[in-house]
Amino acid sequence: MRGRHLLSIAELTADEVERILRVALSLKRDGGGDDLLRGKTLALIFEKPSLRTRVSFEVAMQQLGGRAIYLSQAEVGLGQREPVADVARVLSRYVHGVAARTYAHQTLLDLARYASVPVINALSDEEHPCQALADLLTILERFGTLRGVRLAYVGDGFNVAASLAEAAALAGMSFVMASPPGYSLAESTRRLVEERAREHGGATEFFEMPADAVRGADVVYTDVWASMGQEDTYAQRKEAFAGYTVTAELMALAKPGAIFMHDLPAHRGEEVAPDVIDGPQSVIFDQAENRLHAQKAILALTMGEAPL
Repeated sequence: MRGRHLLSIAELTADEVERILRVALSLKRDGGGDDLLRGKTLALIFEKPSLRTRVSFEVAMQQLGGRAIYLSQAEVGLGQREPVADVARVLSRYVHGVAARTYAHQTLLDLARYASVPVINALSDEEHPCQALADLLTILERFGTLRGVRLAYVGDGFNVAASLAEAAALAGMSFVMASPPGYSLAESTRRLVEERAREHGGATEFFEMPADAVRGADVVYTDVWASMGQEDTYAQRKEAFAGYTVTAELMALAKPGAIFMHDLPAHRGEEVAPDVIDGPQSVIFDQAENRLHAQKAILALTMGEAPL
């Protein structure tokens, strides 16, 4: 994977997902790795602010022996102060990799097209691959395997759901989803997920009612109803997602020992009840921690010189 961009889970193979998770587990368990990116610099381009994404990438680079430089939209002005192509070509002369958190996925595609260093998707309106890999790492740690694990996603088929579904399909998991009409995965993503699931021994199911998805699940996952950049549709979405709150009653339909997941930040009392997200089945802070370990693996494999 050295020198590769990571813009979408769909660009990875099942073997590459397994390798990322294996390296992440090793780095988390054994520590070390402090010389894997010694002398390397990562540029963080953020059109959207973030707690977990920024801190986890900066700490990851530090722990791998490198450093990160944070660049806000006010400083860079992608496509406004300067064309994306020029930003990509200039940064390629200064740094060894770029992690970008953007509104439009096309911005990432343009960065990758013109950059001569790896570009990592730290979130776009279509995908959130780093989150999905951290999620699979969390599930793997909890169950010891991914194959056959039933993951129920309740909510909007936006970037997090798309990457999670693609990753689950590659891992041979059973991905089931419940969304109101018009809020499921994009048709092209759905077709890709179904195809990958068939190839790798997984399964997919799509429902309208949350109970149908959660019944018998090992993992119950949800996300906010209106992501950053969708604020103008909040009232419409709140009405559409009425009845999609993950409550203790809904969790009771899952398997005994099922876990609850959320990528954060969360709106307690909207997409999830406080007693669920703060209850004993919740692993949200394990998820948050695993952003660090998954991204360390991604950075080491794409920017590192030594084989892993």
